[in-house]
Amino acid sequence: MAFNVTQIREDFPILKREVNGKPLIYLDNAATSQKPKQVIDSITHYYTHYNANIHRGVHTLSQEATDAYEQARKKIQKHFNIAHGHEVIFTSGTTDGINLVANGFSSFLKTGDEVIVSAMEHHSNIVPWQMLCERTGALLKVIPMSEEGTLILGEYDTLLTEKTKLVFVNHISNALGTINPIEEIIEKAHNYGAAVLVDGAQSCSHIKPDLQALDVDFYVTSAHKMCGPTGVGMLYGKAEWLHKLPPYQGGGEMIAEVTFEKTTYADLPHKFEAGTPNIAGGIAFGTAIDYLNEIGFDAIAQHESQLLEYATAELLKIPGLRIYGTGKDKTSVISFNVEGIHPYDVGTILDKLGIAVRTGHHCAQPIMDFYKIPGTVRASFAFYNTMEEVDALVNAVRQAQNMLS
Repeated sequence: MAFNVTQIREDFPILKREVNGKPLIYLDNAATSQKPKQVIDSITHYYTHYNANIHRGVHTLSQEATDAYEQARKKIQKHFNIAHGHEVIFTSGTTDGINLVANGFSSFLKTGDEVIVSAMEHHSNIVPWQMLCERTGALLKVIPMSEEGTLILGEYDTLLTEKTKLVFVNHISNALGTINPIEEIIEKAHNYGAAVLVDGAQSCSHIKPDLQALDVDFYVTSAHKMCGPTGVGMLYGKAEWLHKLPPYQGGGEMIAEVTFEKTTYADLPHKFEAGTPNIAGGIAFGTAIDYLNEIGFDAIAQHESQLLEYATAELLKIPGLRIYGTGKDKTSVISFNVEGIHPYDVGTILDKLGIAVRTGHHCAQPIMDFYKIPGTVRASFAFYNTMEEVDALVNAVRQAQNMLS
């Protein structure tokens, strides 16, 4: 269908509310996206019509719930072009998926092994690997970044050695919007026999990754940044890796047979899905994927690119405003500061005017340390945002500057 932002906005009930007496302008999409009524309705429908536990019951409600949940897994498989459904592991989100992999690799790494992360990672793609290195004696190495907010791949080449076992990098930086060249990063890591995990939390709302074409070993993302609910996400892992990794948690569902002498584990994907999952969330994740594909990722990318280009040009007209993350490949995220004004103060005034942005270090403190700043104001745009909202943002930043200077 033709892209019509006015029509699309009708699908999002929250966009009709006011904040501090002003129409809500929601520009914190990198933290979480808003939910269309189709996703909200799917959650309500589950709890109203067939709320039951899955995979365990012969009764009708359980079978209906199981069918809906497994259908969502198939939607995820198709959307990301994953070869096998058992390579899709439901998680509670990106952080959970990363920790699952990090925990599993504790069994494989030893003192002297090396793992590589990038300088622009979210804390969720730093801390689990630090903990892994502390447990195993492996060495953590960091791909540096440039002043423009891009990775210095020449330095990455020097970090890779025969000792490299794992490489972790985000697809898109949550703090800067930089789109990383993950195809090149994956290929070079594989040349040394290293596995690669890509954090796709920020990418999957903007682009449609083809995981078979990428040849990535692990890919993680969260539903709540794709117009889906909070508390559910996806870990993709190549089957050969998932068979090697030990279970992350023990409990119901992930077992084949339990005795007091020995337990054997279930086949994939259930080996990594202990306990009762977020059933409604998983089903709604599938609904969110349907919704985004109906709009079309080409149309989403085109609209968001126009928002980014226009907002960048207009914000840079404000004297003393600096944008962090100026690489040519980036998505619709603008991190900025106004000279002489703390980002928290700017964000507070914007909120008074009904504009929701994020301030602080965005769980990417090493990036802020690199720029020697306490944080930034981050405006992150989605396909349901408008040019008029960009104008309101720019005017509000000017107003904040006038008030605080």
